Amino acid sequence: MSPPPPSTNISLTSDMKEIRFIELQKLFVDKFKCEPKYFVRVPGRVNLIGEHIDYCGYSVCPMAIQQDILIAVCESNNFSISLTNTDPNHKDFSCDIRTFSILEEGSSPPGWYSYVLCGVRGVLESLTSENHIPVGFLAAVTGNIPLASGLSSSSALVCSAALATALVNKVQFTFDQLAVVCAQSERYIGTQGGGMDQAIAFLATAGSAKHIEFDPLRTTEIQLPSDAVFVIAHSLHSLNKAATSDFNQRVAECRLAGQIIAKKKGLTWRKINKLADLQVSLKLTLAEMEDIVAETLHEHPYTKEEVCQALEVTEQELEHSSLNPKVKHVKTFKLFQRALHVFQEAGRVDKFCKICEEGDRSNALEQLGQLMQASHQSLAKLYECSHPQLDQLIEVASKYALGCRLTGAGWGGCTVSLATKATAPALVDLLKEEFYLKNPMYKGQDLNTLVFITKPGSGCRIYDTEEMD
Repeated sequence: MSPPPPSTNISLTSDMKEIRFIELQKLFVDKFKCEPKYFVRVPGRVNLIGEHIDYCGYSVCPMAIQQDILIAVCESNNFSISLTNTDPNHKDFSCDIRTFSILEEGSSPPGWYSYVLCGVRGVLESLTSENHIPVGFLAAVTGNIPLASGLSSSSALVCSAALATALVNKVQFTFDQLAVVCAQSERYIGTQGGGMDQAIAFLATAGSAKHIEFDPLRTTEIQLPSDAVFVIAHSLHSLNKAATSDFNQRVAECRLAGQIIAKKKGLTWRKINKLADLQVSLKLTLAEMEDIVAETLHEHPYTKEEVCQALEVTEQELEHSSLNPKVKHVKTFKLFQRALHVFQEAGRVDKFCKICEEGDRSNALEQLGQLMQASHQSLAKLYECSHPQLDQLIEVASKYALGCRLTGAGWGGCTVSLATKATAPALVDLLKEEFYLKNPMYKGQDLNTLVFITKPGSGCRIYDTEEMD
């Protein structure tokens, strides 16, 4: 293993002359009275297809976007972590790297610095040497990824903090390893996610989407049709998934669905934590798994008592084996609907990637659009994670979009629409006129940050300022 090197496939000089670098460096110097040693840049992402299935063990197809988290950092002279942010709503924070707590008692939603501390802890816990003395750091942070929008602003912050921690501590990691570390450590914030956001943040390739598989982590470049363009649009409703139980409830429902099916099929259900584990154990295709769902699960919600009876456990045993602390209060679970979505969505990912692999066929864009549209219908009806404003965005976009779906956890956030190079500008104009300007929640915000055309961007970048001297 070796530490990730500073980026060499880009112009450091031109990048570091960007106004954001200059402003962040000024903030850093004004705040800490010294120069940063590194700049770390980690992109947001948009998931094209494969929603709510990475934590079930299934593959996904995201791409990085141009918006990012940018951190200026250097080591401190003691054990302190000192953080400042260009956003005045994000207050300065400091702690001791040896004794910090990620979540303050009673803090909901988590503070912005909690995501930084997740990345720090992930790196520190991965150290193999017990004799390593942690090095604190000074960091100034800025970002232009819309917050709580489904574009992975929180994961980008975790990943950038982990990378900064590894650099100042001179810890050896590959990007693949950091992706796994960050996927695990972000769970300290309270959300039981998969690993998509962290993998694309570190491993994205400019110009390509990525087919990301898990256990073990594997990535394959996906060349999108040459005329494909994606439009991101914010619903004007944001949701911090760490602040509610909705996300974790879906994770629990998928786990319980797999465990009940496993029990009915004579498997050791306690070993089944993901629906992909169940499929492997049963040695069935995705289509056959859909049939198994219909055969073994009923459509009306399961009560907690019914789940306990099916698994032959007490409520306390169930909470210990299968439920995140944030969902222990939940009394009913929709297992049929959640499992059916997962198996069908996993199939859509396979079809999406296969279409892209076959090149620029005459109807490729239309087929991709149909898969995206079907994905949203499933997310809205089976997974119940859409929002009226997301649905309205999709309805408006349908005039020009070949397909449109929510992206990210849902319950707000953004949509991603597939268009062509010719129709994308008209789609952006249509959304501005028919959705944003007619919505009182718009309140004069910068439209160009709410709706924009994007293309596949690169993964994280490291800039060593000493190499610029």
